[in-house]
Amino acid sequence: MSAAEEALALHLRADQIIGWEREYRFGAHACGGPGKGLRQRLQEAGLKDWRFDFAFPALKVAVEVEGITRFGRTRGGKMALGRHQSATGIEGDLQKYDAAMRLGWNVYRCSQHMVRAGHAVETIKILIEQAGRTNG
Repeated sequence: MSAAEEALALHLRADQIIGWEREYRFGAHACGGPGKGLRQRLQEAGLKDWRFDFAFPALKVAVEVEGITRFGRTRGGKMALGRHQSATGIEGDLQKYDAAMRLGWNVYRCSQHMVRAGHAVETIKILIEQAGRTNG
């Protein structure tokens, strides 16, 4: 877990926000849950065993904390970015978000700065309120 994810968990607890899970396996849950035969079920559904950084499963609200996971230079002097900053990584993330939204999830993406500034938790409160009005 990144420092920003730990900070967001702290904000959620401090604001007494309930109903969230870390590393929620939405792909697995969409296919009947983890367990025997999951790989086959995922393949048949065209899904992967994707996870959200945070999820409110009852409301289908997901939170992804975006950020550079690795930054520096390779031994050859070229820029080295994390998986999420490569073309392949970005495409994979977009496929994940597309699948989630097709399954009815509202996916909120925030930056590490937004978490530290308290903006992310405020937006999450709004999303929870909006989802509660439409789901219940």
